[in-house]
Amino acid sequence: MSDALILETIGDYAHTARLAQLAGYDGIEIMGSEGYLLNQFICPRVNQRQDRWGGPVENRMRFPVEIVKAVREAVGPNFIICYRLSLIDLVPGGNTWDEIVTIAKALEAAGVTILNTGIGWHEARVPTIATQVPRAAFRSVTARIGKEVGIPVMASNRINTPEVCEDIVASGDADLISMARPLLADPDFVNKTAAGIPEAINTCIGCNQGCLDLAFSNKRVTCLVNPRAGYETELVYPKVRKAKKIAVIGGGMAGLTAATVAAGRGHDVTLFEAAADIGGQFNMAANVPGKEEFQETIRFYRHELVRTGVKVQLNARVSHDTLANFDEVVIATGVKPRIPRFPGIDHPKVLSYPQVLRGEVEVGHSVAVIGSGGIGVDTCAYLLEEHNQSVETWASHWGIDFTVSEPGGLTAPERRHAQRDITLLQRKPGQKKMGAGPGKTTGWAHKALLGQYGVKMLAECEYLKVDDLGLHVRIGENETRILDVDHVILCAGQESVTDLIPRDKDGKITDKRYHVIGGAKFAGELDARRAIREGAELAASL
Repeated sequence: MSDALILETIGDYAHTARLAQLAGYDGIEIMGSEGYLLNQFICPRVNQRQDRWGGPVENRMRFPVEIVKAVREAVGPNFIICYRLSLIDLVPGGNTWDEIVTIAKALEAAGVTILNTGIGWHEARVPTIATQVPRAAFRSVTARIGKEVGIPVMASNRINTPEVCEDIVASGDADLISMARPLLADPDFVNKTAAGIPEAINTCIGCNQGCLDLAFSNKRVTCLVNPRAGYETELVYPKVRKAKKIAVIGGGMAGLTAATVAAGRGHDVTLFEAAADIGGQFNMAANVPGKEEFQETIRFYRHELVRTGVKVQLNARVSHDTLANFDEVVIATGVKPRIPRFPGIDHPKVLSYPQVLRGEVEVGHSVAVIGSGGIGVDTCAYLLEEHNQSVETWASHWGIDFTVSEPGGLTAPERRHAQRDITLLQRKPGQKKMGAGPGKTTGWAHKALLGQYGVKMLAECEYLKVDDLGLHVRIGENETRILDVDHVILCAGQESVTDLIPRDKDGKITDKRYHVIGGAKFAGELDARRAIREGAELAASL
């Protein structure tokens, strides 16, 4: 940017702030974090300028400081200016703590009202907001900067429950809490907290699949656990004039959503679940270290079932006779593991992923995992990781230095010690995408985790047989190997459970009362966002 363009940009910030003030807003937030423009100016990683806008920190911080001064002059003394400052860049060539303190004090002097906590650049190879990040992992850096300035400081990143918010403020680590995704998950978060019913909150699980993954794909942002986010005027739940008697078969995400939305609209709903508890595949996901948050979604649906008056029958196997007296039947029976066909598939060494993730079997030290999609990655994490890691342990594994004594707050990651020797295999050629699992913004972290534990990855595999020697595979066209493993775990996809759907010889549904949603409709890669949306859209239309 030329000197003239920089000065013009400073004026643009001031003009925009004044327009916000005239429009009735009480304040604005200036984004100076996450690797955006202002963060780039203050950071020697990218600011290589030799003029008055670059070099020592006093010059690098000149651009944001001049912006704050211009905004303050434009809006007067009572307008709130919140500045989001990167307190730990988590990239090589980032700022040190002393530089961050210098910048924070200069911003305060320039007229900032509140200092918000920014964590990491988008380019950082350290997860900062994914579900595997412990709750409020970065509160300590907010507490430190609060001791350096005289203005209120705001904590952010992976803060998703009222209890965590209260603890941060009560302990003095921050004066305020910054949230974004939790308010997509439940726009009534604050109201429910104030009403004393935190159990009614639809908690953000940090998956990023409905928000950031879509945003970075230039698609409309929504929320996995709240399908109305971004669709508030299109997906509506009006009360019904005439109640129907509705049966929902399956207590996974699709069935739970369909049942609670339909009952909330006034229908008489009975939910049939073959297992002893609700949750479906989410119960297995919640058993994976780093995905403990998924239990919050199941907890929310437990509350919704009671609130909306859904009648729940567990351990229930239904037949067409059971469903004869219902006006509408929703088939949300989900999926079952797909069993590949090769010799030895019934060998004692062979296990299915539900057996493993439900803790039904003791898995040996040496393991081959067939299938490198999301479930294969989760199964590896289940066999390698610890549940509910402390912030300190998690930070040491990712090389995070909360003291920010070195530029960017990075240090050498602590070597992870694998509990098992794991080989991850896939049929498709190419290892580039192996182990990433789903998620545009989080897949890289899953793959990095497997790499840190030394998981071996083999692509273009043909599974020949399993016997007492292990798993026999052909790699590519010519190479054959015998993997001497204790167990072979099948994560080779899923098939829809469709036994209850009445179809003719052409596959068409013969009873118009029947509706199919979620995994029962399409197995493919498990997609909870699609399942929840289909459940909501169907229930809104009945």
